[in-house]
Amino acid sequence: MNIIDVVNWRYSTKEFDPSKKISADDFSKVKTLLRMSPSSTNIQPWHFVVADSEEGKKRIAKGTQGFYQFNEQKVMDASHVVVFCARTSADEDYMLHLLETEDKHGRYPNEDIKQMVFGARNIFANMHKYDYKDQQHWMEKQVYMNMGNLLLGVAALGIDALPMEGIDMKQIDEELALREKGFTAVGVVSLGYRKESDFNTPNTTPKSRLPEEEIITLLK
Repeated sequence: MNIIDVVNWRYSTKEFDPSKKISADDFSKVKTLLRMSPSSTNIQPWHFVVADSEEGKKRIAKGTQGFYQFNEQKVMDASHVVVFCARTSADEDYMLHLLETEDKHGRYPNEDIKQMVFGARNIFANMHKYDYKDQQHWMEKQVYMNMGNLLLGVAALGIDALPMEGIDMKQIDEELALREKGFTAVGVVSLGYRKESDFNTPNTTPKSRLPEEEIITLLK
């Protein structure tokens, strides 16, 4: 499957087949996609809560009650459901933890480069914290970058996905005790395999995108 085939095959799946499950081998690849996503300054301000059991999915589905009830079945019928969480702070302890993890993985040929990267990452983090006053939003943008990376990656594996913001994030935070752990939910992605009856499949409901000449400008 080439990349053009992949982007034309994937779509926001509205009906999952509950009888089809993601294999252990493929789920291992899904976890790698989550870990290896890029982020600004490699800050990796994320955590992922995954449910593949009935009980686990029921806990996440508590965020689909009331106004968001239209998403309940999309959680319960999926093979796996991923709650995307953002950090609520990037304090000195976390910055040092990142630095030492990178050092352990051999990223720094010497101490000078290590400290230069540490200083640069803190400059950007402090810029968003004190100057732009949008550090939380900045970290959440990195989480959304990860979500996009996952959607394309799982499509390449032949796995269907549905990203959802139609979830009560406060309810998810409370159910999973995320805020006490220094995180907050920003979105949920259901993973699995489409039902043939899904009205939103590309062969039933053609995909629609703005034309290339409207959205791409080539500078000369």
